[in-house]
Amino acid sequence: MSSKREAKGLYFEKLKNYLDTYKTIFLVNVDNVGSNQMHQIRHSLRGEAVVLMGKNTMVRRAFKTFIAERPELERLLPHIKGNIGFVFTNGDLKEVREKIIANRVAAPARANAIAPADVSVPAGNTGMEPGKTSFFQALGIPTKISRGTIEIVSDVHLVSAGERVGPSEAVLLNMLNISPFTYGMTVTQVFDNGTVFSPDVLDVEESTLVGNLLSAIREIASISLAVGYPTIASVPHSIINGYKNLLAVSVASDYTFEGSEKIKEFLENPDAFVVAAAPAAAAGGAAAEESKEEAKQEEEESDEDMGFGLFD
Repeated sequence: MSSKREAKGLYFEKLKNYLDTYKTIFLVNVDNVGSNQMHQIRHSLRGEAVVLMGKNTMVRRAFKTFIAERPELERLLPHIKGNIGFVFTNGDLKEVREKIIANRVAAPARANAIAPADVSVPAGNTGMEPGKTSFFQALGIPTKISRGTIEIVSDVHLVSAGERVGPSEAVLLNMLNISPFTYGMTVTQVFDNGTVFSPDVLDVEESTLVGNLLSAIREIASISLAVGYPTIASVPHSIINGYKNLLAVSVASDYTFEGSEKIKEFLENPDAFVVAAAPAAAAGGAAAEESKEEAKQEEEESDEDMGFGLFD
């Protein structure tokens, strides 16, 4: 009993240390992950993250003792179910997530196992003797005898993702040496700075987030301007609109200030601005023509050089 109590105390201490040290936790499902594969995953995460496993009852009990100091941990309790573990990190979330899910191992189909993906049997010669034709017929797989062996006529969808693999389907896939599934850690939830969210959020591009943020700011600004309620989003627009109104008043009256002087000058004598702009445009055109002339001369000189012989 004392050894179990000591082991439990050490686990609580380790968990609390990780919670204090790392700001992000990946909740991972480890169904069908073997010890060797787990070792490889730990090795790939070395220096960037640490993996901690534990019984759900003990983990929940530990979290409940920490909630007094860390109330945000209560948000994790509903997700501690099934065969789960924790990956603690302070690194880049996308990079760590990729390393977690990258290590996958091919596995044969087992009867009554839940298929993680669709499974199809490809068309082609199976190399099996004709006596097993009835086995294929029972599964509704079209076959023919070719060169004394069974040949599958066309691709056949055998199992859909989320369905249980039947005994006959499992036997057939093993007979065909097809290992249709790959198993590894999968991220179920992410706990970052007190917030729990789906790992799908990590797939959202930054440009999309910025676009959504700007769109929301524009909507807030529009609503604020419509109802006359100032907000941080609407104040710049209110200032600009006020300045435009001030310019309009200045133009319509004798009142003048520094910002409206040029506008009034333009309205009173637009020809003067046209005359002033003409020399600048002419200078620009002359510069362009001069540039073209220089380029033409360089091209001609280059063509003349090419006229020389090898021994000229």
